[in-house]
Amino acid sequence: MVQLCQRNDVDPRQVIYLAADRFTARDLRRAVTLGTELSRAGDSQPRVWLFDEVTGVPGWTTGIKALRDGTRFGDDTVILTGSSMAGAEQAVRDLGADRAGESNVSPFRTLLPMTFRSVLDATAKRLAVIDRVPPSRLQSDDVATRLGSLDPIVDALDLAWQRYLESGGFPRAVAEYHRDGAVSPAFMESLAAWLTADVEPAAPPDSVALLIAELHVRCAAPLNVRATAAALSYSRDQMNARLSRLVRSYAGIWCHQVDDRGRRVAKAQGKFYLTDPVLNWLGHRQRPGVTQPDFTRLTEAAIGIALARAIAADRHDRWSAGDTVGYSKTDSRKEVDFAPVAVAIAGGQQMSTAVEAKWVTNGWRAKARVIEGKYRSGIVATKNILDLNHPAWAVPAPVLALLLG
Repeated sequence: MVQLCQRNDVDPRQVIYLAADRFTARDLRRAVTLGTELSRAGDSQPRVWLFDEVTGVPGWTTGIKALRDGTRFGDDTVILTGSSMAGAEQAVRDLGADRAGESNVSPFRTLLPMTFRSVLDATAKRLAVIDRVPPSRLQSDDVATRLGSLDPIVDALDLAWQRYLESGGFPRAVAEYHRDGAVSPAFMESLAAWLTADVEPAAPPDSVALLIAELHVRCAAPLNVRATAAALSYSRDQMNARLSRLVRSYAGIWCHQVDDRGRRVAKAQGKFYLTDPVLNWLGHRQRPGVTQPDFTRLTEAAIGIALARAIAADRHDRWSAGDTVGYSKTDSRKEVDFAPVAVAIAGGQQMSTAVEAKWVTNGWRAKARVIEGKYRSGIVATKNILDLNHPAWAVPAPVLALLLG
């Protein structure tokens, strides 16, 4: 918006910002009427509207559609943002049909915290030296050639990865960590306040911190909802509601069990990951006595989210539908963290590469056999090992995160 207002071809009076989180549907209509009236001096130019947190308005998709179809508002540029998936499917039906324009590009975007690559670009650009690779091409010959030249910077990448697992990708958290060596208590309180408002508005102040801590401890295995609810003194329905709200607020994502075709296995328990590493620290930072997060679990969750983002990059609806990453079981009932799923490519689709996330410094071959026995190929994301001489490659977790995006 600042850049728009600095342009010579834009009248700043035509750029209109509205914080809509406390609006009603009537407020939405009235705001457009008043905004149009107050900016009429520049009527020769289209207006640019930004409605922030519009997903907090009951029936917002219907209201925006009515304004678009029935008033001059339909000729303006309108940007709608929200931190919840509430109404997302309705928005696609009401606002997405036949409105992509000549570019045929989806008008919907999912904006998540910074990726590991983005954090390196902001804090240590010399380390972001590998191009992105589609999830279906992680074990291609050209990737192997590029990875072979990374030995000199593996240790530096490993340290950067550990910093990322502490700071996460929220821009303010990254800036604070890079400047001060830690994310500030004030920002952690802001994160807790956001989740409390979206997930447990009527709960005690430390309830979200305890919920997050419990989910982190259990994230590396299929989540037993009943047992988790009992540990937190919730009913099962209360637990399911909180998990749904975490997903709806883009704070959590399910990793369902999938079969050999990448399709979800009915009634199987799923794993649950928080979508940014810093969220896993809320329990430790907000509640005395809660131990700090485990880096093995942080690594698995971060790799899972990186893979989910890469798979959903060209299809935003896969994220909201929970159709990105999945785990599988071998014939001996061993678990493969991230099984192949179908990903879109030009002219069709391919299966992604199997990934096993581990925090190890030796013995990687034993870990690799888990994948080899199921898929004959795969990648083991380890702490700091780079070995490409095995059907299941052992690759450092930060290298894999860079490859994915």
